[in-house]
Amino acid sequence: MSASPTIELAQQLIKRPSVTPADEGCQQLMAERLEALGFVCESLRFEDVDNLWAVRGESGPLLVFAGHTDVVPTGDSQNWEHAPYSALVKEGMLHGRGAADMKGSLAAMITACEAAVAKAHPTLDTLRLGFLITSDEEGIAANGTRRVIETLLTRGEKIDYCIVGEPSSTAAVGDTIKIGRRGSLSAALTIFGKQGHVAYPHLADNPIHRAMPALAELSAVTWDSGNDAFPPTTLQISNIAGGTGANNVIPGVCKIEFNFRFSTESTHEGLIAKTTELFDAHALDYKIDWHLSGEPFLTKPGLLRNAVAASIEEITGLKTEQSTAGGTSDGRFIAPTGAEVVELGPCNATIHQVNECISTADLETLALIYERLIERIAEGVNA
Repeated sequence: MSASPTIELAQQLIKRPSVTPADEGCQQLMAERLEALGFVCESLRFEDVDNLWAVRGESGPLLVFAGHTDVVPTGDSQNWEHAPYSALVKEGMLHGRGAADMKGSLAAMITACEAAVAKAHPTLDTLRLGFLITSDEEGIAANGTRRVIETLLTRGEKIDYCIVGEPSSTAAVGDTIKIGRRGSLSAALTIFGKQGHVAYPHLADNPIHRAMPALAELSAVTWDSGNDAFPPTTLQISNIAGGTGANNVIPGVCKIEFNFRFSTESTHEGLIAKTTELFDAHALDYKIDWHLSGEPFLTKPGLLRNAVAASIEEITGLKTEQSTAGGTSDGRFIAPTGAEVVELGPCNATIHQVNECISTADLETLALIYERLIERIAEGVNA
């Protein structure tokens, strides 16, 4: 029995070992399928990152499918039950790195567009379709979606609605969608002291001792109370390093890394200011390097959220949970432009793991949801 178009395309993508930031021809394969549907495809390469921007239609609101062709490393392939790039289908499961995150979604997006265009519904004439695909999502995310969005803004091109195909579901495809994400702010803190002998502490200045009261206070701060869409802002200390390796030497430097996941009730400027004030109050000799990965975003109720929820319920019977939990995604670069952004993809149970896999039935269902979503958005903009 031959594979369906969705599964066959997913297999072709998985067989390309596109470990971030490599693309390994995935975008070219997708572009060929899209050009056959009338999409105008453009390759946008920044540094060592390949990006694909494709648009079909001349006028009307723009619905974009966004995703990434890069995958995380497999680790030792000997630990996999099946070769990680075999794209083997066995007992209803598609195996391989990227099956769930997120080459399965990419395949479902393509075949959904093919099915929708084949129907030649007149409402599609007033809706433009687009694809924004990068090979820099699993890596540093500097030359991928961020750079494409910057390019589009300089051209005056605007995305109205965006579906990000990240694996949002938990137990069943469509049971959870992401309507927003918390912001992410990281800090690399260095506290300076004076190195010396542990037997003569009066001749040294231990930066670890100085750090402890400040870190205790920092970890106890209530940053905000969250709101209906977001939990309260959290801070987690992730790394602490200090010492020479010898047990009789007071170190001269202590390095600490921590991260905020913050709601729309806080701003990165406010978090930086409050943290700086706290450290200054402890009279520390320190420096902090800050890195903002993304601001929080929330898509308010509207056409996209309604169409996604209705499409999921129609195809699966599920009433989807509309969540903002989890990490960041490339939606953080798209939402600030004013686009409505929702993340909808397959189950995330095996992402980044050895033996990553996904149900073939789930991928078929996802393609049907995407197809119905296109139709609902087209109907909505023509209402």
